[in-house]
Amino acid sequence: MKRISGMLCLGCLVVGSLGTAAAQEQSMAPPKVLTVTREFVKPGKGGAMHDKAESAFVQSFARIKYPTHYLAMNSLSGKPRVLFFTPYDSFAAWEKDANTINKNAALSGSLDRAGVADGDLLDSVDMAAWTYNEEYSLRPSVDIAHMRYFEISVYHVKPGHHKDWDDAIKMVLAAEQKLPDNHWACYEAAYGVPEGTYAFITARKSADEIDKNFAQQKDFVSAMGEEGMKKLDELAAAAIESSESNLFMFNPKMSYVADDWVKADPDFWKPKAAPAAMPKKPTDKTGTGQ
Repeated sequence: MKRISGMLCLGCLVVGSLGTAAAQEQSMAPPKVLTVTREFVKPGKGGAMHDKAESAFVQSFARIKYPTHYLAMNSLSGKPRVLFFTPYDSFAAWEKDANTINKNAALSGSLDRAGVADGDLLDSVDMAAWTYNEEYSLRPSVDIAHMRYFEISVYHVKPGHHKDWDDAIKMVLAAEQKLPDNHWACYEAAYGVPEGTYAFITARKSADEIDKNFAQQKDFVSAMGEEGMKKLDELAAAAIESSESNLFMFNPKMSYVADDWVKADPDFWKPKAAPAAMPKKPTDKTGTGQ
């Protein structure tokens, strides 16, 4: 079951629970377990073609009002791909969800048929599970229903350098506490990703927030101080094996979200279909009015 299973700069990312949201703006805490499926689409097979294939999964779940929801997003950087985030309170909850689907023959069959059509569009797929790291997160609760982007950065920590990494993160958190607008949630790799991998996620309402974040880099440097930045650079060089940041845009057509999300922002999650064009009245070329 592909939806029940992925990859996510310091100071950049947040994910909230996908199952509940108030009709008005309301912050939501990050889920304890996050499963992520990555679909890499073949060249020329994305866009509306992939949207249509994925809508079959959404319809299968919506038809029976399935309680587990997921959020889809398209990459705006890096290799073209789509991420599917599914939240759980625990690994046991993930297991229960998978068993429920397997026992529902009608749903499983519908998902299998949708998977055949979707598979023809894909170059590859992978899956992973992540656990929420509260200690490394900053103001993680946000109103996800009104967000539009995730900035996602992945850090691979060198074996034997967790102490350097931990010291660096704590320095960053201390400085970022002085910048009230910044927030992120941290996830640590559990399955399907190399050990020592951390993902930092920040939700954005608009690209304007990204511009403001880059403009505030000088404030972070000021909060750290000259000696602090020197120490942070040393710790990062010692601890980080590799890092990469990417930007993703939410895709409502591929997402299966809770009704409360739709009520909170219906124009985005369930936009009204454009009215059908009225047929043109035939031109009377005979002069008879017929």
